[in-house]
Amino acid sequence: MSISGLIEAPAMLTGTCVEPGLFELREAPLPQAAHEGWALVDIAAVGLCGTDYHIFAGKHPYLQYPRVIGHELSGRLTEPAGGMAAGELVVINPYLSCGSCRACRRGKPNCCASIQVLGVHRDGGLCGRIAVPVGNLYPAGDMTETEAAMVEFLAIGAHAVARSGIQSGDRVLVTGAGPIGIGTALFARLEGAEVHLLDLSPQRLKMAGQKFGFAHLHDSVAAASAGDLADGFDLIFDATGTAAAIEAGFPLLAHGSSYVLVSVVKDQITFEDAEFHKRETRIIGSRNALKADFERVMAAIRSGQIDTGALLSAELTLADLSTRFAALAADRDGLIKAVVRP
Repeated sequence: MSISGLIEAPAMLTGTCVEPGLFELREAPLPQAAHEGWALVDIAAVGLCGTDYHIFAGKHPYLQYPRVIGHELSGRLTEPAGGMAAGELVVINPYLSCGSCRACRRGKPNCCASIQVLGVHRDGGLCGRIAVPVGNLYPAGDMTETEAAMVEFLAIGAHAVARSGIQSGDRVLVTGAGPIGIGTALFARLEGAEVHLLDLSPQRLKMAGQKFGFAHLHDSVAAASAGDLADGFDLIFDATGTAAAIEAGFPLLAHGSSYVLVSVVKDQITFEDAEFHKRETRIIGSRNALKADFERVMAAIRSGQIDTGALLSAELTLADLSTRFAALAADRDGLIKAVVRP
């Protein structure tokens, strides 16, 4: 046997959801080469998302186990690619599109008919190194590794707001004051809307008020439809991930309003057609984000419009996560964004 045959291939640890309720650190080969048009990226930071917690709970509709999770990613290029230098910090767009389906041809790769989302449809970035199409890598510039890992989840909200047709002065309700809801609310406020937040958790509402200055906070549907709000909201964004909450939102819509469904649920959604129809309501699905949304978020972070320090709740190592994942998934009321350093 040659000397090279005695040398073990480099390995890395991956954060893998083996099955619902079971998260493990598993060993895998460290990627050494990428296909043409792809690049290797050493992962710098990974944000944990509601999607990851839903995967752990067995509630995600598009996933097969086992799965290496992680789609809120920043990293450094292992070699020059796409005009970027080796070692350059990049934001990773985790939505891998086919480029040829009708949606892609119409400039909507975020809802590609054959989309492969890192950490959902294929293994993600909670690991040491990953291969990504060069076109999915955006230079992070002067952002920190942690800030760069926050861009994707904020882009979800920015995309929802961009799709909504929002106008300055609109009365907006965001249901669900978790990370996606907070991100959506922040970008709706940047558009000049009067933003209200609805959540059943007093802790989340208090955090939204103290950290981000939101003043219109409601802890029940009744509170969100009382007094001056009785004629409804021009826009509602659902970020709860529960069918019951989505259905409860329909009566809160004003006439001539729009309902933007940001969260994903497995269940069927029902509503009373007569009430929906007389309002001439638009229902808008919002999935993932576009490059323009990533760029909007990066510009907002750089300009100070988005306070990433207020968003960050915890920074963990991969070893920390192996013992704390279940606890994080079980109690998220006091958590906005946890970031892992693989």
